[in-house]
Amino acid sequence: MSNTPDTSARPTPKIEPADGKLGILIPGMGAVATTLIAGVEAIKQNLAKPIGSVTQLATVRLGKRTDNNTPRIKDFVPLATLEDLVFGGWDIFEENCYEAAVNAAVLDRPLLDKLKEPLSALKPMPAVFDQEYVKRINGPNQKPKGSKMEHAEMLMDDIRQFKARTGASRLAMIWCGSTEVFHRAAAVHQNVETFEKGLADNDPEISPSQIYAYAAIKSGVSYTNGAPHLTVDAPALMQMARDHSVPIAGKDYKTGQTFMKTLLAPGFKSRMLGVSGWFSTNILGNRDGEVLDDPGSFRSKEETKLSALEQILQPDLYPDLYKDIYHKVRINYYPPRGDNKEGWDNIDIFGWLGYPMQIKVDFLCRDSILAAPLALDLVLFMDLAQRAGMRGVQEWLSFYFKGPMTAPGLYPEHDIFIQLMKLKNTLRWMKGEQLITHLGLEYYD
Repeated sequence: MSNTPDTSARPTPKIEPADGKLGILIPGMGAVATTLIAGVEAIKQNLAKPIGSVTQLATVRLGKRTDNNTPRIKDFVPLATLEDLVFGGWDIFEENCYEAAVNAAVLDRPLLDKLKEPLSALKPMPAVFDQEYVKRINGPNQKPKGSKMEHAEMLMDDIRQFKARTGASRLAMIWCGSTEVFHRAAAVHQNVETFEKGLADNDPEISPSQIYAYAAIKSGVSYTNGAPHLTVDAPALMQMARDHSVPIAGKDYKTGQTFMKTLLAPGFKSRMLGVSGWFSTNILGNRDGEVLDDPGSFRSKEETKLSALEQILQPDLYPDLYKDIYHKVRINYYPPRGDNKEGWDNIDIFGWLGYPMQIKVDFLCRDSILAAPLALDLVLFMDLAQRAGMRGVQEWLSFYFKGPMTAPGLYPEHDIFIQLMKLKNTLRWMKGEQLITHLGLEYYD
């Protein structure tokens, strides 16, 4: 019998109401951010529906199947409404949200023209930027020179001014900026004291995204990392988040090719089918593709893309099926494709008596169209978590990420179906409802 404590016995949290406006602060006002903001405006004006958003369309079953009690998630837990959202953000380019959306070329121009007034009113604040962390792009809209601590203080001032200007009662920050070059946690990241000293000393191991995260947490604002680089998974920022009772989550939106992997791999494993090789390549022409053309930024992405498959298949537990798997990931910058990414997968599997088979997947996806509803769900759920007094890493949101954050020493769960069960059971727990195990024996007593 397991000695693991029953966490479902934890007292149900008191959830504060979602009164007033929720301010969404976004570092990086490019394709994903502008698609999110324009999409919310379009939905508010009844020009489109929130396809792809779990918070807006999905349901959660309560009680037995025979109870026929399956409300929408947004009707079950007290989420902020789309009408109560106000947006702000930072970018190294000066274009307003309408101009940036036109340049991103994700959404059709006739739709954007209908949204021109609210989008044009949203202008990015000067950004914290370091060319050493994003090598392939640069822009003029940057904070004045100063130490990294001074930049953090400038961001905290931006946060205060945004809240006062918009009248927002609560805030959430979500990274939609470029992927930074790969770094592992260094000595400066080990605790809050060394991190703050590193900010003052301009330690080169502290990235712009970590400065944003520090400013958010210090301001009592939740932080979500939508990119694969090191940010709030650094020990110092994880400690800060708990100390300040702030939720944090990440990392790297699970949208295209890795989304498909987390659908297919659990299926192979559930049937005990072997996998000898999985070759994945992408072509992508947006700014994200340009940034990932740099080897340092690509390595950050490669780490999260590779880790999902290994964690799902668990070769140590199933050596006959997966110990010799050859897994390769490639991303190629191809400007003509724009935001319409194409991901090819060649999967070599084997079945009964070791006989080989192949599966080929060609996913012609729209990167920002898939990412925008994830970003919406995340800021709404992070706001809910903060109002429920949930601090630190929000593993229950691993459903949305390629590289889910966990408690130190705990391996992440990548199986998307287990992740969805975890998400919905967390919502049930928040509201004092019975958790669903899918055992179902009671129907046959």
